[in-house]
Amino acid sequence: MAFYRPAPWQKPLSVALLIAALALPTLLTAIGQEFYVGFATRVLIFALAATSLNLVLGFGGMVSLGHAAFLGAGAYVAAICQQAGINEALLAFPAAMGVAGLFALLVGAISLRTRGVYFIMITLAFAQMAYYLFVSARAWGGDDGLPLTGKMAFAGIGLGGDTPLYYLALGCLALVMLLFGRLADARFGRTLQAIRENETRMEALGYAVFRYRLAAFALGGALAGLAGALLANLTGLASPNLLQWTQSGTLLVMVIIGGVGYLYGGVVGALILLVLEEFLVGLTPHWHIALGVLLLGVVLFAPKGVAALFGKRHG
Repeated sequence: MAFYRPAPWQKPLSVALLIAALALPTLLTAIGQEFYVGFATRVLIFALAATSLNLVLGFGGMVSLGHAAFLGAGAYVAAICQQAGINEALLAFPAAMGVAGLFALLVGAISLRTRGVYFIMITLAFAQMAYYLFVSARAWGGDDGLPLTGKMAFAGIGLGGDTPLYYLALGCLALVMLLFGRLADARFGRTLQAIRENETRMEALGYAVFRYRLAAFALGGALAGLAGALLANLTGLASPNLLQWTQSGTLLVMVIIGGVGYLYGGVVGALILLVLEEFLVGLTPHWHIALGVLLLGVVLFAPKGVAALFGKRHG
């Protein structure tokens, strides 16, 4: 499975979509639908989280069921920073990324010594241990989670309203997508893809396979921590539910729907899954069944993901 890049004609489309995203809060406010600004922010945050998993899965071929642990760790670090009097996102968010990245480095240093289903189970085990740690930590709220006393500020601009946080999440996602686009053509990205294709050959050529995969795993964890810090500011709560294996499964489903190894796979998958969920909830109390049928259709008719219908094979 190779990594995929968008076709050249998609670059102008990406710019147009970015402009539309910038105008979205103004448009929603004009038609009296300010509620959906918060929903759009949630989509952007989960798109960032899914993209971080796509780096691990799409670049490195590492199927992780513990990615939500880094998402939850980032959320808790943001909440703890605020309790400590650090209300500036420029300080709290890098701290969340650093802690989540270090946690991912530790998990990866152990998990990457295994392969296949053993790797999946070890990442799941680490995530469950982290989940039970936060559940049992009464100083951090235990089962109830750790609430934020209020929204943070970014460079002196308060994030109390939905619109400032929306633009911050959009900016973070845009920067991450730009980073991934560069990474795909950089030496690190190409080497990582080659390792995924034929690990034995790359080892024979003298490449430090373990270090490359560990670096990708840690980078993915750090970006998931950033998404967690944003999510904590959106919901006002760092919940242990963010660390559950079901959350990792949701991120994995987003990547699979969007397209594993496609640059915009995580974004497309998060958009489709969350929009379908929001739409079906208003139609029927049995929306899980309808969502399952629709997702089954996506898997059957677009087995490589929705982004594969528009993507271009890279390399």
